[in-house]
Amino acid sequence: MLQLSQAAINEILRLKQKCQQPNAVFRLGVQPSGCSGMSYTLEFDENIGPEDELYNCNGIKVAIARTNTAFLNGLNLDYSEDLMGGGFRFHNPNATQSCGCGNSFSIG
Repeated sequence: MLQLSQAAINEILRLKQKCQQPNAVFRLGVQPSGCSGMSYTLEFDENIGPEDELYNCNGIKVAIARTNTAFLNGLNLDYSEDLMGGGFRFHNPNATQSCGCGNSFSIG
């Protein structure tokens, strides 16, 4: 369903250490916005409900709302740094179009 690269795992763990919510899980989602129609959302969340799917990705607990699973099925989340800074990179096999920044996408 979802794959996290080792670089993404390291960055999530680094960010979680700074998080003031020790029981929070990593929440991945989508929302309408961006130049291609939808954009990804990332946050730490302690409120996991019955509408959420919970995944264990190499020790990282990831929550995804069931309404978002079709958009994120097969997603590979990576993290990289370059001269412009660091950021998560989304490789989504469901995306039929994405913008240049890679954070906005659309599905056929």
